[in-house]
Amino acid sequence: MPSRNIAVVVLAAGKGTRMKSDLHKVLHPIAGRPMLLHLLSAAQTLSPERTVVVTGAGREQVEAAVAPLGAKIAVQAEQLGTGHAVMQAEAALVGFDGDVLILYGDVPLVRAETMRAMIDRLNAADAPSVVVLGFRPADPGAYGRLIVGEGSDRLEKIVEFKDASAEERAVTLCNTGLMAARSADLFALLAKLGNDNAAGEYYLTDVVELSGKAAVIEADAGEVTGVNSRGELAMVEAAWQQARRAQAMADGATLIAPETVWFAHDTRLGRDVVIEPNVVFGPGVTVGDGATIHAFSHLEGADVGANAQVGPYARLRPGAVLAEQAKVGNFVEVKKANVGVGAKVSHLTYIGDADVGAHANIGAGTITCNYDGFFKYRTVIGAGAFIGSNSALVAPVTIGDGAIVGAGSVVVRDVTADSLALARGRQEERGGWAKRFRDAMTAKKKGGK
Repeated sequence: MPSRNIAVVVLAAGKGTRMKSDLHKVLHPIAGRPMLLHLLSAAQTLSPERTVVVTGAGREQVEAAVAPLGAKIAVQAEQLGTGHAVMQAEAALVGFDGDVLILYGDVPLVRAETMRAMIDRLNAADAPSVVVLGFRPADPGAYGRLIVGEGSDRLEKIVEFKDASAEERAVTLCNTGLMAARSADLFALLAKLGNDNAAGEYYLTDVVELSGKAAVIEADAGEVTGVNSRGELAMVEAAWQQARRAQAMADGATLIAPETVWFAHDTRLGRDVVIEPNVVFGPGVTVGDGATIHAFSHLEGADVGANAQVGPYARLRPGAVLAEQAKVGNFVEVKKANVGVGAKVSHLTYIGDADVGAHANIGAGTITCNYDGFFKYRTVIGAGAFIGSNSALVAPVTIGDGAIVGAGSVVVRDVTADSLALARGRQEERGGWAKRFRDAMTAKKKGGK
C-alpha cells in the first residue's frame, strides 16, 4: 500500500526540571542547533502535511523557535501523561486523513530513514493500526519491554518494568515511546484510554493493547537516546560529533585528531580539506576544496575558499569570506570582511568590516579601526597593497591598489594607488643621551641609599 499523507506530532511539554535551566529543555543545542530543530529537520524530509508541537510550560520559547517552520502549537496545560499530551494535538489535526508520527522533542537524533520505516510498516500489506519503535540497549534496566509474537513483528503488549514478570524482564527489546498510527484510529483509541493507575495518567502505550493489531520495528540504541539532564545532553552531543567526524572523513576530509574537532550541524567541507587538532566550527561555515584549517582555530559564519589557509590560532567570525588561496594566520581575527584571492593576513591582526584585495599583504599588528563607539565603518584595501606592521587604518578609509603603508602608520585619509603613505612622527637621535641618563639615574639610586 502506498504511503498516505503524514502528520508529525512532537511531544515537548515536559518541564525538564533536571536541566536546571531557564531555557526550555528541547531548545538546548546539539552542534549549535536546538535539539527540537534537529528532530523537526529530519521529520521535514518526509514532507508532512501538518506538524504539531505539544508544549506546556515555556511554550513561548518553543513557539518562537518553530514559528519559521510553520509548525502548529498545541498546549498541554496539565501534565497528565503521554496519551493526554497526544490528545491535545487533535484540534490541530481536524480534517487530516493519513498517518500520524508521534515523536519526542527530547529524543533528537531519530533519523529520517527510521521515521520513514515506521510509516512504511504502517502501510504494509498486513497494515497494523499502530507501529511502535523499539530498541535493544546495552542495559535494558527499567525500560518498558516490548512483547512480540514468536517469529513475527506483531506487538502483543508493552509492559512496564515494574509490572513485568521475570520472563518478561528477560526480554531485551525495549520501548522508545515513538509511535505511528492511522489518524482515523489514533484519536478513537486515545478516547478509550483510562487513568486508573498509580500516577493517575493517560499512557500512550495503552493504545497498543486497545488497537488489537500493532507491530514493532527496531532502531539503533544510539539513535533513540533521550536527553533529560546536562550529562545526557553532553552524551548525545558526543555521539553526534563522533558520527559527523566519521562522515567528514568518509567524504574526503583529513582530520588529524578527529576526537578534538567539533562541528556544527551545518558545517560543509570540500574534498581534500585538512583539519588539524583542536578546531571548532560554529554554525554557518563552508570550507572549500583543498583548504587547511590549522590547529586551535575557531570558525563561525565564515566561507573559506579553495586551497585557503586558516590559523593556527585564528578566529573567523560571521561574515568572514576568504577567497581562493587566501591566508589568515596565527592570532588573526576576521569579521564581516572579504579577503581576496591570494591575500595574506599572516599574524597578530584584526580585520573587521573590510575588503582586502587580491594578493594584498597585511603586516603583523595591523588593525582596521572600524568602530567609533556608535557606528561601524568600512576599510577597503586594494589589490596588491602592502600594509606595514603595526599600522592602524581608521575607517572609513581606502588604500589604493599597489599602495604601501609604512610600518607604524595611523592612516586617517585615503591613499591613492601605488603611493607610499607614512603617518608617524619623525625619528630623532641625540648622541650619548642614553649613557648620560643611565649614569645619572645610577648615581641618584646610590645616593638614595
